[in-house]
Amino acid sequence: MKKSPCDVGLNRYSPSRIGVGLLLLVLLCQVVFWQRGAANGFGFSPPAPAPSEIFNGSGKSSMLFPASPIYPILPSGPTPQPMLGVCGLNISVVEDILHRTAGDCTAPLAMYVGNVICCPQFMSMLRILRGEWSLNSGSLALSDKEATDCLADILSYLVESGGNTTSTELCNAQPSNLTHGWCPVSSVTAFEQAVDTRKLLDACSAVDPLRECCNAVCQPAVTDAAVRLASYGSDWDPNVYASSLDRAGNDCEEVVFTWLARELGADVANSAFRILSSCRVNRVCPLTFKDASPVAKACGGSSPIKSVCCSSLYGYISSLQQQMLITNIQALECVTLFGAKLKKEGVTVNVYNICGVDLKDFSLQVHGNQGCLLRSVPSDILYDNISGISFTCDLNDNIPAPWPPSSSLTSFPLCANRESLPALPVLDTSGALRRQVLSFGAVSIMVLHMGAIVVQSIML
Repeated sequence: MKKSPCDVGLNRYSPSRIGVGLLLLVLLCQVVFWQRGAANGFGFSPPAPAPSEIFNGSGKSSMLFPASPIYPILPSGPTPQPMLGVCGLNISVVEDILHRTAGDCTAPLAMYVGNVICCPQFMSMLRILRGEWSLNSGSLALSDKEATDCLADILSYLVESGGNTTSTELCNAQPSNLTHGWCPVSSVTAFEQAVDTRKLLDACSAVDPLRECCNAVCQPAVTDAAVRLASYGSDWDPNVYASSLDRAGNDCEEVVFTWLARELGADVANSAFRILSSCRVNRVCPLTFKDASPVAKACGGSSPIKSVCCSSLYGYISSLQQQMLITNIQALECVTLFGAKLKKEGVTVNVYNICGVDLKDFSLQVHGNQGCLLRSVPSDILYDNISGISFTCDLNDNIPAPWPPSSSLTSFPLCANRESLPALPVLDTSGALRRQVLSFGAVSIMVLHMGAIVVQSIML
């Protein structure tokens, strides 16, 4: 069988040590290959993964590096014509934010970047569209009927622009996200009477991505405004109606975000909302952990048999690697949570160190040691006609996974002690930008190495 232009082997120990920079080499080549095949009328099925040996030459299980589970969902039928408007808004007013969201929720990748990129951008877009809508309506929320129609408009436009057809399910977006729900305030006039708008704008006009997550300024201002709205004009006894007030507070937060979008404009509001979302998602490991008792049994005792323990551990981690791409901070949360879980089940030795487990071993992998940890600050999936699809991976080196000091520690103390962080790579500004272009027939992959940051794109 003739090999595709992208049938190449990735060697962890190649002299160039491109490492994580080649994550998208296989991923993006697969996308282009299958799409081109479909465009030419050929039928393709994803190839079955090659059998894995228990250990590779480094002594580290190759089970940690399964074939990529990513295969694009190809569109079928004719491409619909562009819509003239969305949610009653002129398309020119909201086109930029819709296109950004379609790119971040692009069909082949959405389910693998949903937690970090797609869904934060999708929810930000809903707030911004509500804000734009309020400029003409004077209301910070849509009616139930308007919300249902509007969400359908949004999804149709995103799909036409290359977005995933299941973005609403992936992000748990409902028409109620566009209404005021239980919040008693929805008009702009009532909002500005109930809330200290100057204080709110001062706190959220320029959100600092490096400070907000540990020394929050904007989020407390949003929460304070939401509490004021939730109790506006009511005489509810909080001891009796605590659950109702809590729900109203959550709905009122969305009203506050809508007002901010209206006042700040789409670009500034989107930046603020994405930073607030990144603070939230980075506090929690998004991976689903199955029963770890087999690993605890294999690695129990003060001197576990290395081959038995590591084989079990690698097998467990390989199932985590098929779930999604995660950020470097989420990886810290995940290794802490999983390590604490093992300690609770009787593991007393640092199995991460014994088995050589790295932070990026907990993120999605492709052919060889090519894990990618996304940046902890907001980022987007980018596309243009020159460089194609690209996104940024942080950490282009192997950072050992830290073993938790206590079984009760379920979250990495990022804000409590910044000096306890592992030595993460930093951007090297002393050297020149290094560019490498790898050509395979009609497909070229451009890898840009900028210290710790690797930008990768595909050129057709």
